[in-house]
Amino acid sequence: MAKATPKKNTEKKVIEALSAPVYTSAGKEAGTIALPGALFNVAWNNDLVRQVALGMQSNARAGNGLAHTKGRGEVRGGGKKPWKQKGTGQARHGSSRSPIWKGGGVTHGPNANKDYSKRIPKSMRAKALAVVLSQKLREGEVIFIDSISFKAPKTAEARTMLKTFAGIKGFEMITSKKTNAVFIALSQNDENTKRSFGNFGNVEVDELRNLNVVDALSSKYLLIENPEASLKLFEPKTK
Repeated sequence: MAKATPKKNTEKKVIEALSAPVYTSAGKEAGTIALPGALFNVAWNNDLVRQVALGMQSNARAGNGLAHTKGRGEVRGGGKKPWKQKGTGQARHGSSRSPIWKGGGVTHGPNANKDYSKRIPKSMRAKALAVVLSQKLREGEVIFIDSISFKAPKTAEARTMLKTFAGIKGFEMITSKKTNAVFIALSQNDENTKRSFGNFGNVEVDELRNLNVVDALSSKYLLIENPEASLKLFEPKTK
């Protein structure tokens, strides 16, 4: 009698949603927000994050026109064989443009035309970003602010706001960390906000829809403004 084979569990694993406090620009708690589990409750995957981060850094790398050496195929001359193959008592040579000759080409030198780009599928980018966001939330490095706005670019007001955020438990290093302290992700483009924080070397400001793995890893804290509107931008990616 044949043994009954166990049925495979074909049900899709449900990732539980989370919640997090939302603060005002004055540093007071204004309520909570439900966070999609597919974006903020994903297990850490070191290999995936590393592959995507290195790929993005490679894609951002461009050939430097100032650092370029010519190979033996680019050096002028050398079309004629220096001397006949045999009978001279000297070593055999086919071209005076060989790398071992003076004035010849350079072996493995910098090349401005080298292509460092790598293909990264969109699904990998989205998954890696979810992995990083989930880890930063677990480590208490994500803060949600209901609104950030400036009537005009004001560095003094931005400094006061940063000091207020530093007063929130767990985010004390926003003002003390000299580099890569916080990435402020806006729900939409706001030039006044960008210019207000533009004089701080430890603060990066951009729209949340432009956030990527490298940005999220580069700063210690991630500040998400108007999270209800911002997180809707990720709904197509998390489904």
